[in-house]
Amino acid sequence: MIFLKKTKIPQFLFSILVLSSCGQNKTTATDTTQTVEDTLPKMKPLGAEPKVSQAYKNSVVGRINHFYNKNWPNNTMNGSFLVAKNGQILFEKYNGFANKNEGTEITPDTPVQIASVSKVLTATAVLKLVNAGKIDLDQKVNTILKTFPYEECTIRMLLDHRTGMRNYAYFTDRDKSIWDRHNQLTNKDILDILATKDIGLESRTGTRFSYCNTNYAMLALIIEKITGLTYKEAMSQMIFKPLGMTHTYVFDDDKDRKKIVPSYKGNGVEIGFDYLDNVYGDKNIFSTARDLLKFDRARQSPDFLKPELLKQVYTGYSNERKGTKNYGLGIRMINWETGQNFYFHNGWWHGNTSSYITLMKEGVTIIALSNKMTRNTYAVRKLAPIFGDYPFNFKDEE
Repeated sequence: MIFLKKTKIPQFLFSILVLSSCGQNKTTATDTTQTVEDTLPKMKPLGAEPKVSQAYKNSVVGRINHFYNKNWPNNTMNGSFLVAKNGQILFEKYNGFANKNEGTEITPDTPVQIASVSKVLTATAVLKLVNAGKIDLDQKVNTILKTFPYEECTIRMLLDHRTGMRNYAYFTDRDKSIWDRHNQLTNKDILDILATKDIGLESRTGTRFSYCNTNYAMLALIIEKITGLTYKEAMSQMIFKPLGMTHTYVFDDDKDRKKIVPSYKGNGVEIGFDYLDNVYGDKNIFSTARDLLKFDRARQSPDFLKPELLKQVYTGYSNERKGTKNYGLGIRMINWETGQNFYFHNGWWHGNTSSYITLMKEGVTIIALSNKMTRNTYAVRKLAPIFGDYPFNFKDEE
């Protein structure tokens, strides 16, 4: 009572309000941070799968080994090669130099540039955001990236390459008024160029399929905008860390140049960097065959995506003319008249070549990664008939 008499009551009440307000603000900030982290959709491992018998392994390993020796005689692959069923490795090989100058060799833990196979991972992050209700497949891109100039373009069209946009590597290549190649190009730079330099479309939006890296550079920006994280951090939190992909990361040209596994021409000459090496989403994920196996199996999980959305992922959107080759939402496919489907994605950047194949009905994963330029990486599709009825005519293959 003595304290109250000596204290002016209005001042006392004001102090209580200020202290209370500070406490509420602290709580709100903490809750907001926690909410963002908790609502970020994340991949989950598939879990235990049926055990592959030794008899089954014995029945296929000899044929895989024969293919390997024929495709890469005398261990000339210079990369990583893995075949697994139900997440269990049937066959794997690692050989060649990670870095010729340093004399380091490629091991199961050596991350290499997976080039356009990165698109499958970028698409997966976008699809998880769609699945969580953060964005809609048919949402206009300019509702998220406000300066994006093509009004009819949707997220779905970015995923299935039906935007009609031109490849950023081409419209930044020669004209210095558009871009000076002495400067490193970024994803944001691409968006700014599209917004300000009157870059015309290659074809009218939504009218035809045209594979284009610009689409996935924009998807990476959408991931950043929706999550509030950098693409590198978003991919880590949504995919890499939850799946234990401990040797997978997004390349940062400003920080990682001296750390990464370089790539080589077919004759062994190292390939340097260029002004396009800071663009991500379409490429620039470094990974290992074992990490990509974890990723593939997680995509087979029942709770990966809602059934209706998952069905759309594996629907073809690129067959204006009748044929077997097609493209879904971030995945290539071959659709035969027999009803059999083959899902895969290849990649190439500098001297890096990559191939990711998922035989979903058979639970088989085939992965080949190389940091020395060779088209033999793409030949791993020839292994598919070992596991199922895949009617390839290899006489017509490249």
